[in-house]
Parts: sequence; structure tokens; C-alpha cells
Amino acid sequence: MKLNISFADKCYLKLKEVPMGKITTYKELAHAINSKAYRAVGTAMNKNPFAPEIPCHRVVNSNGKVGKFASGTENKIKILKKEGIQINKGKIEDFENKLYKFS
Repeated sequence: MKLNISFADKCYLKLKEVPMGKITTYKELAHAINSKAYRAVGTAMNKNPFAPEIPCHRVVNSNGKVGKFASGTENKIKILKKEGIQINKGKIEDFENKLYKFS
């Protein structure tokens, strides 16, 4: 029997894999659920009813910029910094080493 899981729920389930101290991108998350709908991932993150258990603050832009956040970009930066992510001028420092890639 195949369960009908929503796109957003697929995003949330996969995002639970991203550990504290790491970030991923909308693109990486979309690819991890076999999709190219990067913007739809952003919409799902914006409407995340399970935060902070589902850490939508750990999803950033592919260019390393922090990106938007439902409760404000400054709040997203504050949360990421608490988790050990360094940010300079709105971009993740050491982006490649902080990037979580799904297996």
C-alpha cells in the first residue's frame, strides 16, 4: 500500500536528517525528495508548523545567502549562530564544509 504524503511533509521528513551545526539548500532538499521544485520547498519551509523540531532555519540559498524566514531573517541568523553557523554579511561562512548533502 502506498501512502499519499504531501510535498511539504516529504520536505519536513527529509529535513529532519540535517544535524545541528549544518545547513542545506532548497535545491539539495528538493533533489533529496526527487523534485526540482526548489521554490515549492521554500513555500513548505515558510509554512512549517513543526518548527523548531523540523529545522527549516537550516535551509539556505544555494549561493550561501541565508535567505528569508517566516519570523524574519535576523531571527534566522540568530538561531543559526546559536547552532555554530558563522554568518558574514548575510552569507554562510565556510559554506561548503557546513553544507549537508543527503545520501
